[in-house]
Amino acid sequence: MRIAIAGAGTAGRSIARELIGHGHQVLLIDRNPDVIVPEAVPAAEWMMADACELQSLSEAHLDECDVAIAATGDDKANLVHSLLAKTEFGVPRVVARVNHPNNEWLFTESWGVDVAVSTPRLIGALVDRAVAVGHLARLVSFDNSGTTLVEVRLPQTSPWANQPLTVLPHPNGAALVAVVRQGQPSPPDQIDLLQAGDDLVYLVTLDMEETLAGLLAEGGQVKTAQTETDPEDPADQAAPAV
Repeated sequence: MRIAIAGAGTAGRSIARELIGHGHQVLLIDRNPDVIVPEAVPAAEWMMADACELQSLSEAHLDECDVAIAATGDDKANLVHSLLAKTEFGVPRVVARVNHPNNEWLFTESWGVDVAVSTPRLIGALVDRAVAVGHLARLVSFDNSGTTLVEVRLPQTSPWANQPLTVLPHPNGAALVAVVRQGQPSPPDQIDLLQAGDDLVYLVTLDMEETLAGLLAEGGQVKTAQTETDPEDPADQAAPAV
């Protein structure tokens, strides 16, 4: 795929290296001459231009890109680039970086954004994940669908340890998608007995996060009408706000 990245700072370069490593063609765009350092990512195309100007984006052939990524440190610039990429150049997939949490509500399809990546939220999720043993940690939020990807690590005292995976609660609105054991992910159907230290990865609706967290932490029976568990089974450089 051909991918354009607006913003050639630290974030933009890191994204570019990762994408190039996966075989994609990458164009880095930035108006600041101080960050135009082709040797930093030699496999990428480089362009010194304003990613918020139609003429510049036309010269960059943005209409030939499969993905546009707005990765600058300025939320206003990211919104404008996203809107132009989607409405003027018809880029199929637009991803935008959110620098300031107060601006998250703006990064929607109305501004041409297909996927919003919140830097503060990601950092919070990583910290949450690092300390969350026996508690639910939100990994990714899919704003447009109202679902999140969450993870819980079973502590040594978990009542689910050494139990068959089939006894886990399965409330409506929560789907177990993987079990990660010693760094190795496995589909749920390949796991027989759960172990302390297992990471359970669920896709869950926002309104069911709390319910799921309680069920996994307590190990109790599911008594709500929203669940399907057998009653006999055991018991998550900032720019100024826009």
